[in-house]
Amino acid sequence: MRGSSNSRRILQKLRQITISSVGSVKIKLLLTLCIAFTLLVIGCRVASFMGWEHRLAAGRPSEPRKGFTILINTWKRDDLLKQSIVHYTSCSSVDSIHIVWSEPDPPSDSLRVFLRRVIQSKSKDGNEIELKFDFNREDSLNNRFKEIKDTKTDAVFSIDDDVVFPCSSVEFAFSVWRSAPDTMVGFVPRMHWVDKSRDSGEYYTYGGWWSVWWMGTYSMVLSKAAFFHKKYLDLYTNQMPVSIRDYVSRNRNCEDIAMAFLVANATGVPPIWVKGKIFEIGSTGISSLGGHSERRSQCVNRFVSEYGHMPLVSTSVKAIDSRHIWFW
Repeated sequence: MRGSSNSRRILQKLRQITISSVGSVKIKLLLTLCIAFTLLVIGCRVASFMGWEHRLAAGRPSEPRKGFTILINTWKRDDLLKQSIVHYTSCSSVDSIHIVWSEPDPPSDSLRVFLRRVIQSKSKDGNEIELKFDFNREDSLNNRFKEIKDTKTDAVFSIDDDVVFPCSSVEFAFSVWRSAPDTMVGFVPRMHWVDKSRDSGEYYTYGGWWSVWWMGTYSMVLSKAAFFHKKYLDLYTNQMPVSIRDYVSRNRNCEDIAMAFLVANATGVPPIWVKGKIFEIGSTGISSLGGHSERRSQCVNRFVSEYGHMPLVSTSVKAIDSRHIWFW
């Protein structure tokens, strides 16, 4: 009996030791798995930080990138047009360039040859930027917003031939537009306000850059340098009141304000001003003529009467590329 009792006690101790050992093994195994998982997470973060993950991803096929169409307005300034085309063909997201041509004579052979050589020299990986002249029989400022039926991009970058922006600024503005593709995104802000000094109801005054700088608000970005959706070309040409287009043609002014009204009326939201350095490569234009601001104010009030209300929305928001500033 005593031997039997001793045997049972020995078996119980062995069982306890075995259970304790198994528990210890489980704990050690669990700790090992936790440590391995922690090291894996840290390794992934370090790889991403060091750029290894980026290099591995570069080997995978990327989705097709959708760029933008440049819509450039020109008038008997071939030298400026050449400079603009040479510059903007260097911007990586440019898909095509449409030149709004309203001159009585067609572009010269030398201009065509020059632009063709520029396009060929800037082609990348066999992908050549498409270049087209959009010919117009009449000379009208409305021509710059005629519908482009064969454009392959939703984004349109409207630009004058006498202003140039760095490609980095253009690409940043394009990224801002993609976050709000229904509104206008541009580099040249303008504003309006009610002139309370007049007794004849609400009379609106057009304010230029210094008004924007002083007040800190704006309600328009001019189409001399702005992104907008291609659908607004159709709306401007086919659905906007004909009386507005006739007014623009007669006065040879304010097509950019008309486009700002159109987009604001369609969306009910303000545009977005992107801060960027502008390089003026031309010295003449409509804005240099006397009485320009007064004529622009007349346009604003005429368009308000056409719409029956003021669609422009004021804002103080400004988009800044923080990569190029010290403090933000």
